[in-house]
Amino acid sequence: MNDLSNAVVRDPVPGLAVYVLVPLLLIGLSVSLFILIVVHNVAFFLCVLIISAIVTSFIVWNRINWNRKTAISLFLRGLPDSDLALAHEGQLVKITGLASCGSVSLESSYEKAARCIYTSTCLYEYRGFNLSPANFNKSCFRWSLAYCERFCSDFFITDRKSGIRAVVKAGSGCNVIPLIVDSKLVTTTRRCRVLSAHMRKWLAYRNLRSEGRLLRLEEGYVREGSSVSVFGMLRRNDNVLMIVQPPEIISTGCLCHKLLLPSDVDGLILGVPDVAAQVTNTGSIEGEC
Repeated sequence: MNDLSNAVVRDPVPGLAVYVLVPLLLIGLSVSLFILIVVHNVAFFLCVLIISAIVTSFIVWNRINWNRKTAISLFLRGLPDSDLALAHEGQLVKITGLASCGSVSLESSYEKAARCIYTSTCLYEYRGFNLSPANFNKSCFRWSLAYCERFCSDFFITDRKSGIRAVVKAGSGCNVIPLIVDSKLVTTTRRCRVLSAHMRKWLAYRNLRSEGRLLRLEEGYVREGSSVSVFGMLRRNDNVLMIVQPPEIISTGCLCHKLLLPSDVDGLILGVPDVAAQVTNTGSIEGEC
């Protein structure tokens, strides 16, 4: 079993670039405002204002899509499906087919869905304005991740092109980039913070408090028999086909039509072939209150 709770995808916008650009934009706006007041040159001020807005929008757009892993999703969807009957040793392949559990199957944390190859349960907390030292460095007025359980295990995939079965080595020691969208199961509001008994029990078992804060619980999983797409490197071991993590980092390249910077792919990519089917647990949503 592979614990992905702390796994992250590298940000395409380096933090150093943001810390350098923001002061430069502020200095440019200050100088242009000074020139506007002294020389009454409106054109220069408008040019600096427009450039600042474009740069800021570009950075914000890429940060939002980085959180959604948009570049990696488009990279996976743009690849053609490989044929295991024709693929050779060491080739990067994208295989689409039905998944089945290996020696270890997973169970989702909240809904207790059994026979899964991937599970993800995330608890988010809405942070308002708080000047306490403990929360000084945390984001305000947004949903922030408070707790996460995300696991993946080795599983089998049956190539829909050739019908050949391969082992996907997504278990312990492998970097996995999941493109599975979680479903919102529980959400509390300022007017209604009443939690169900099951939710209170789930929080208590993990020593998480529920009083005095807004919570949102999301869960996603891929069960046995689901159709998945996997991107990795093909290996052969005693006539056993395996899809493993690529040995080197792969770049998605710039997606100019989406105005997205390149993202690094450092591991196996696990997704679903149909965008509409990304939410795998489409059952009833538990409404609190």
